[in-house]
Amino acid sequence: MLAYKPFLLALGLGATLPAAAQKRLDYPIQAVPFTQVKLTDSFWLPRLKTNTDVTIPASFQRCESTNRVKNFEMAAAKSGKFATTFPFDDTDIYKTIEGASYSLSVYPDAKLSAYLDELIAKVGAAQEPDGYLYTARTIDPAHPHPWAGTARWEKERELSHELYNAGHLYEAAVAHYEATGKKTLLNIALKNADLVCAVFGPGKRSVAPGHEIVEMGLVKLYRVTGQPKYLSTAKFFLDARGHYPGYDAKSNDPWKNGSYWQDDKPVVAQTEAEGHAVRAEYLYSAMADVAALTGDKQLLAAVDTIWNNLVAKKMYVTGGTGAVPSGERFGAPYELPNTTAYNETCASVADVFWNERMFQLHGDAKYVDVLEKVLYNGLISGVGLDGKSFFYSNAMQIKSSLGYHDTEPARAGWFECSCCPTNLARLMPALPGYVYAQRGRALYANLFVSGKATLTVNKQRVQLTQENNYPWDGGLKFTIDPAQSAADFDLLVRIPGWARNEAMPSALYTFAQPSTQQATIKINGQPTAYTLQNGYAVLARKWHRHDVVEVNLPLEVRRVHADSRVKDDLGKVALQRGPVMYCAEWQDNDGQASNIIVPARATFTAAYQPNLLRGVTTLTATVPVVQLGADGASVSTVARPLVAIPYYAWANRGQGEMTVWFPEKLTALDLLSQPLTAAAAAGK
Repeated sequence: MLAYKPFLLALGLGATLPAAAQKRLDYPIQAVPFTQVKLTDSFWLPRLKTNTDVTIPASFQRCESTNRVKNFEMAAAKSGKFATTFPFDDTDIYKTIEGASYSLSVYPDAKLSAYLDELIAKVGAAQEPDGYLYTARTIDPAHPHPWAGTARWEKERELSHELYNAGHLYEAAVAHYEATGKKTLLNIALKNADLVCAVFGPGKRSVAPGHEIVEMGLVKLYRVTGQPKYLSTAKFFLDARGHYPGYDAKSNDPWKNGSYWQDDKPVVAQTEAEGHAVRAEYLYSAMADVAALTGDKQLLAAVDTIWNNLVAKKMYVTGGTGAVPSGERFGAPYELPNTTAYNETCASVADVFWNERMFQLHGDAKYVDVLEKVLYNGLISGVGLDGKSFFYSNAMQIKSSLGYHDTEPARAGWFECSCCPTNLARLMPALPGYVYAQRGRALYANLFVSGKATLTVNKQRVQLTQENNYPWDGGLKFTIDPAQSAADFDLLVRIPGWARNEAMPSALYTFAQPSTQQATIKINGQPTAYTLQNGYAVLARKWHRHDVVEVNLPLEVRRVHADSRVKDDLGKVALQRGPVMYCAEWQDNDGQASNIIVPARATFTAAYQPNLLRGVTTLTATVPVVQLGADGASVSTVARPLVAIPYYAWANRGQGEMTVWFPEKLTALDLLSQPLTAAAAAGK
């Protein structure tokens, strides 16, 4: 086990470089390593434990049973036939190794460690002598996977995913090295990366990687080794975009014009989130990395512009991204349909990575506000409470009268393309590293998660204890205990946008009515005035042992409206309390959710239900509900209780209707005569 294991290395955001490299450019703000933050939180800690005890073992078991591991064994033997569907299936093993490695840092497990050693040995045996590692070709080079092309890298731009596989290998290798101190997987990754750097670069081969992530992975290797070639190759791949001569710039087809791959123009000239959402957000994360590490102002300006475009025009109220099922991609501005919403879980994972980087560049709470929205809504909706069932896409509405091929009404244990479950497995155990960050004398409290952090701020050792019942309660308590009698530093507590009458750091979503309630702060029981700076309450003082900061965030039920240009949400309202978005699900509402009206006069009551969905706060109100007469020839409205649950918790009690957006009043009725099951089937 290494003595010094910064969490940000695991995310590609921190540094463990040789002494000569320590003064290089980097993010001005650095996260407190996840190994220095010990959670006691009642919301997140059980989820992390489930990830360790259930999700990761289930993922490894499914990698075995679906022949993903067998592919490596056959590649080592140079014999057999590729046994899974996609050439990127190798990455499910890499991502699960990454998650398991993070877990080992928190929950040492000799049996898991030994299993990783065995699995890594199989990965190494599949690697070719020059470092090439891609089972879809190595098993039978004369008959590679159809997406692979007849020669190495031949179809990297559009299909092969050779560099995508490499990127996930690098990320897993760094995580394993940081968690265990072993170089077994790291040496495999470095051998592959040396090959990539030898093949690609100025005066050599050029390609815009078809599915980005190799850029992020190379940055991580740069941080571990200090070797400039890894950073320069990452930048080379960014700069390679927008130069392929085979696209048709006049076409509106994203595959024909290159925008599907974010390849229609150079990255520094791109201004909006486009194409495949996961690829895009990995690209934007890498742009932030390289901008921070090189000081490239053009790259920084471009990624800032793209972020503003996304949050102003292309994000769902749950934080989901990628509205269009065809190509799992971003749509046009304000194209955010509900019945066909896609919102791939992997896109939420990528969005967390990107927003963390944007915060570290700029120190503005708006990036953490978006990160929090994703975390508590569109990300954890992707995994069931059991830890072993998953959504690939995350619906915004399920109706008995309508069904769409790409809309998932229930979670599944695994997918033919199973990138999302393994992506969740690697993100969840890294969560403690998102709670705090530092810059000079400033300590940022970004996420409200109970636990203890041991850190050095302004060259002084400090223990910071956070206690709360967030997100159900807005009372936050921070206890500061300097190692010496006192410590002089600034504590910056994020005051979330939702507590400042801001539903979104843009006009895409707004609260129907402003609140008069404000966040309040006490220090040692005394009300304290504070300065708000970039969304943070700045508390600058000399702290003494057992000093207590109490923050009260007003948790009200807020009605959310969308920009009028989001056509699907015209005349509708969504419900929010704190960071949590709500939905109505069939089981709490007489078997339906699509018949509920929420007029402006509706008054909601919030109540914590400890035995429901492992403990949630529900919202209830009496509202009009459209009711069909028993004879099928009459329609009326009746007053009934509406029960709304957190969006993330839907589909844990069986399959049925669900909706996030509710009409405030009716303007017309759509009459259906066929049985509901037939209507839904007809849309499939």
